[in-house]
Formats: sequence, structure tokens, C-alpha cells
Amino acid sequence: MKQALISPNEQVYSYEGVLLGERVAETTTTPFEVAPPLFWTACNDDVQADQWYYDPTNFTIDKIPVKPAPPPPTEPVVI
Repeated sequence: MKQALISPNEQVYSYEGVLLGERVAETTTTPFEVAPPLFWTACNDDVQADQWYYDPTNFTIDKIPVKPAPPPPTEPVVI
């Protein structure tokens, strides 16, 4: 199982400006010693640094939502 390095001093926000949680700075299968406040926590194998965040309220790692693409322009209807 992978481990995620959490950086609690770096906050992650949604594209709407809502605070999501803390930055996942790195992932690895062989964690190394880090200085506080950094810490390691177990994560799924698909977690990638800077694409996921750590939610300290429920101790989960979730994917950072991606801003949806704008709808394609519509052609005016000619009658």
C-alpha cells in the first residue's frame, strides 16, 4: 500500500475557492523520515501528489475536483 506525505501548512482549495483540506505533497511505497508538521498516512495506490488532498476532519484522502469545461457555443437557429 502507498503512503501519502501530508503537508498541513499548505491548504488546498477548490476551483470555487472553498477550502478542501491539506496538500498531498508526495506518495511512495517506501516512506522516509520527515520533520513535523509533515506526516505520512496510508492511501490508495491511485493517489497522486497535488491531485488529491487530505481532509483532516474525517481523515480521508479525496481527489481535487476539476473545473468542468464550459458548454460548447450554440449556433443560432435560422428560420
